[in-house]
Amino acid sequence: MKLLLTSAGISNTSIHNALVELLGKPVAEASALFIPTAIYAIAGGADIARKVICGSLGDPFCELGWKSLGVLELTALPSIKQELWVPMLQETDALLVGGGDCQYLCYWMQQSGLADLLPSLLRKMVYVGLSAGSMIMTRFGTTYGNHILPAESDKSLGLVDIAIHPHLDHEWFPKNSLANLEKLAATIPVPSYAIDDQTAIKMTDGTIEVVSEGHWKLFTP
Repeated sequence: MKLLLTSAGISNTSIHNALVELLGKPVAEASALFIPTAIYAIAGGADIARKVICGSLGDPFCELGWKSLGVLELTALPSIKQELWVPMLQETDALLVGGGDCQYLCYWMQQSGLADLLPSLLRKMVYVGLSAGSMIMTRFGTTYGNHILPAESDKSLGLVDIAIHPHLDHEWFPKNSLANLEKLAATIPVPSYAIDDQTAIKMTDGTIEVVSEGHWKLFTP
């Protein structure tokens, strides 16, 4: 299983190099699928999705020079025959999962059937998360509460036994101070990584490496 769990995308050379290492080839020779679903539970989500796809918002993610790039909308999948989209996933080198609302993303991962497919897909594919797209793979997720899903809906898939708290000390997220995240980490029974937008967590078959040109902190339970 190869995961690159970022706070804000491929924001520096170190994270880019980690991506290339996981892919085993240059980005220009790799295919990718982008999942924007999580962002639709955020105000202005449709426009944010467009900006992430065209590279006009935030750090590089979709606009990295992929050999090919497709968009996979999870909310559409339950009404589509699996033979239309499962083979496409099986042939893709990287799955790019965007940010937004963890609980909303988790719900549609499960409803679409993708959550059940991920363990087998990740034997070959590289999973690249951005913010909520990273958090959903861990044991801890959040929600903005803008959806009408049942309150007890899962907020993460729990595939890896850590927690990730992105956007450390970011001006757009005043609650994400180191002091606040330390208090939050004390309530979580697994190791917590507070990472800024210049940091990512690289995981290869359970081995964790922090890739950073910025700031991060590990809190252990």
